[in-house]
Amino acid sequence: MQTLRKQTFLSSIFIISGFVFGAINIYFYTKTGIFTKGEVGLTKIFFDFAQLTIAFSSLGFFAVLYKFFPYYNDNLPKDKNEILTLTFVISLIGFAIFCLVGYLIKPYFISKFIVRSPLVVDYFPYLFVFGFGMLLFSVLESYSWVKHQSIVSNFLKESVLRFITLVLIILFFFKAFSYNTFVILFSLQFFVLFFILYAYYKRKNDIHVSLNISRVTKKYWKKMLSMQSLIFSGTMIIALTSVIDSFVIAKLMGQSYVGDFVLAQYGANLVSVPQKAILGGSIGILAKAWKDKNFPEINRIYSRSCINLSLMALFLFGNIWLNVVPLIDVLHIPETWKYGLSTMFFICVARTIDASTGLNNMIIATSTFWKFDFISGMILLAIRIPATWFLIVKFGLLGSAFADIISISIYNLVRFEFLRRKFNMQPFNYKNILAIVLALCCYFIAFFLCNNLTGLLGLLVRALIFSSSFIVGVFALNLTPDAKQLWNKWVMKKL
Repeated sequence: MQTLRKQTFLSSIFIISGFVFGAINIYFYTKTGIFTKGEVGLTKIFFDFAQLTIAFSSLGFFAVLYKFFPYYNDNLPKDKNEILTLTFVISLIGFAIFCLVGYLIKPYFISKFIVRSPLVVDYFPYLFVFGFGMLLFSVLESYSWVKHQSIVSNFLKESVLRFITLVLIILFFFKAFSYNTFVILFSLQFFVLFFILYAYYKRKNDIHVSLNISRVTKKYWKKMLSMQSLIFSGTMIIALTSVIDSFVIAKLMGQSYVGDFVLAQYGANLVSVPQKAILGGSIGILAKAWKDKNFPEINRIYSRSCINLSLMALFLFGNIWLNVVPLIDVLHIPETWKYGLSTMFFICVARTIDASTGLNNMIIATSTFWKFDFISGMILLAIRIPATWFLIVKFGLLGSAFADIISISIYNLVRFEFLRRKFNMQPFNYKNILAIVLALCCYFIAFFLCNNLTGLLGLLVRALIFSSSFIVGVFALNLTPDAKQLWNKWVMKKL
């Protein structure tokens, strides 16, 4: 657990630093005269299309890497371990198939987006370039996760990537190149991250390419193939449900509304920072615990992740919603960008719900019951796609957030009930309710005490009052044992 805490803490720092760069990027994106909302929306489409690229091209093998890496690692020397090679080869084959499918559906794609989202059509080929770069990086990122070395990959993906984007934006702002060149360079960013991460592992002599089929593969290939075929369907389902909003909004409303959605999701993604940080560090630990049948450790990680992620999500959500409107005013961002704030609120609610259910997805995915991933994914898909379409038609941009809340709530309820019945794992107690009550109390205290404060001073005071009262409340109510353990460790270092 100490290793997981360390990786989560350091990864969170890097991710938050990345969001600082991201905030600057958002400022430039929303600054009048630099980018149109349609051009901002295109960057969102790039990332969502890349998620589909990874889901399809990986052919479900990332889950096999997570599950079976401990078997390869425990039974083979490093230079004979070929699971990373298999992951690369299968991903390249999958991407070739994905490009073929993309070529075949291009006329249909153009017919659906040409009217309301012409930029998506103009830069259609670069969607594949961006997706391929992210795919290559994701292979090494997954390798980092199973090696318990997620800190470096998180730093690259969350901090370095946004810094590179910031450099491109500044160069475009000073007219160093055209928007067309900006998009081309934007599409190449993940290739830079891939080569940096590859060089890092090469220098450590911690990456090997083995072309021989090992005895582990010969022993487990049937189970691996069975898992891969089913997980592939589940992965595609999860990817579709996570990116469906952008494509439906672009199709029904136009790419300028996707620009509003970018701002809404930026705040929501900030709430997900701790969850993203703990994800990479948990996969290898959980896979090892399942292999060793260490059920108490799995249950402990599950319980701790629920309360810890809930507290961190509530902490970030409170600070965001207290200050988002004043921040827009301080930065003199055009009023039109406030259109997506109500959507931001409800997506933040959805992300908080998701965080509060802990690591149920990784616990199931690394267990022997990974087939349930497919079943729960089908349930999610059956709810999310029709709900997104219907609610966006009825409520516009806000409808996507409503669909998010509904689908995520049911999805996590199904997973919670599965773990409760199958393994008697029930991670919640009265402290989870106390965490919500504490966050609400701290929010209203900060809101009413600083209601008349404006400008930068108001931002700082509101954040200080909410943050300090929330942290004090966490310690006073003893909501998580990890808080005191981290505090005692920090004090002992100082002494």
